[in-house]
Amino acid sequence: MKLYNTLTQKKEEFVPITPKKVKIYSCGPTVYNYIHVGNARPICVFDTLRKYFEYKGFEVCFVQNFTDIDDKIIKKANEEKTDFFAVSQKYMEEYKKDAEGLNVKEATFHPKATENIQEIINMISNLIDKSYAYQAANGDVYFKTRAFKDYGKLSKQTIDDLQSGARIRVGEDKNDPLDFALWKSAKEGEPYWESPWGKGRPGWHIECSVMASKHLGKTIDIHCGGQDLIFPHHENEIAQSECCNDAKFANYWLHNGYINVDSKKMSKSLGNFFTVREISEKYGYEAIRYLIMSAHYTSPINFSGEILEQCNASLERLYNFKNNLEFAISNSSKVKNIVGDRVLNLKVYEDKFESAMDDDLNTADGISAIFELVKDVNTKILSKSEIFSDYEYLIKISNLFKKLTYVLGIVQKNQDITGSISKEEIERLIKERDLARKEKNWKRADEIRDNLSSKNVLIEDTPNGTKYTFK
Repeated sequence: MKLYNTLTQKKEEFVPITPKKVKIYSCGPTVYNYIHVGNARPICVFDTLRKYFEYKGFEVCFVQNFTDIDDKIIKKANEEKTDFFAVSQKYMEEYKKDAEGLNVKEATFHPKATENIQEIINMISNLIDKSYAYQAANGDVYFKTRAFKDYGKLSKQTIDDLQSGARIRVGEDKNDPLDFALWKSAKEGEPYWESPWGKGRPGWHIECSVMASKHLGKTIDIHCGGQDLIFPHHENEIAQSECCNDAKFANYWLHNGYINVDSKKMSKSLGNFFTVREISEKYGYEAIRYLIMSAHYTSPINFSGEILEQCNASLERLYNFKNNLEFAISNSSKVKNIVGDRVLNLKVYEDKFESAMDDDLNTADGISAIFELVKDVNTKILSKSEIFSDYEYLIKISNLFKKLTYVLGIVQKNQDITGSISKEEIERLIKERDLARKEKNWKRADEIRDNLSSKNVLIEDTPNGTKYTFK
């Protein structure tokens, strides 16, 4: 498997630190509001990376943090006349609802910054002892950026480049404009923790360094996040982690591209800023997930209502296939024959999927492999009534389809994508209609057909029984 490493700016063969095990740290949300569609991209992309490693037989330790103390959280708490804890708890729970809707698997560890204050203090103390950090007169603690000779290696910026745009803002008391905060002294009315430098709270960058090393060790296999985190967040993580631990922080750095809205960069000032929650209420969560999977993770994605409608149309095709396949299985004989294996070699599609995903997680080509499977099964298997009896082969198709779509996080709902009627209700009505037809109660049979049609369910009478699809 090859991955594009931001650190080296090239695709590299992935070699884990420990064979068949992989340690991944993915920067999680700052919990002060609902996640927006831009936040959803790294969440879905790196969930797929984790699932694909598991698909390939790796044991994955996947850590995604919650930043639950931050200037934005404090500001939100002041606006809502509550405390930071209430804000962070509320939006952590809202995040979990959105993550579940997006078919994201829960992380192995979901550490919170506030649960690691002592570990953060210990790391800062270590950096001070090694002369990589210092306490300012106002109680803030800063990292000495120039003391780390490799600073800028991830973002490919030199100290001279960075110096030209560096400024010391009002209220800061640091020795060098390039230095960044490890610990912030508490202002009046702000939450704080006791420390050797007085009352205060951690800086953002140090939180991730601590949580990554605590759960994954000094050197991790993969660190990932959005492209906007390369500088300064990930650059600062590298500096403080490598100075503290005397070890390489991460072997591979993966970053996803941006999401544009109607071909424009998403921003609150332009009024094109949308949360996952509000988009899901109109188009469904899986349309968002499908959109993210439909492009290579490093490429920009254009987001619009029209595109989401197209995503739902593609999902509908996949759900129809799934339902038709389940219908074929339920109407097949349990007697094995080898017709299916002779007609279609399923390994071809699995190999195409793996080839795409092994090439720097090419989910777009992975989806193409699934649609090729769907097309060929529809035309060469499901349309041939004599192959319906090959029960074991149909089960093989179903298992492969479920396995591949699970990795991508699509077609994971038990209901059809309209959500208007359950599979169980459809099957109950079809049985009632079959009985009505048997009793020549054509009026009732037509009523049931019309009822299903009003719920976007089309039924077809075949020699093998009544099939249904969705409009």
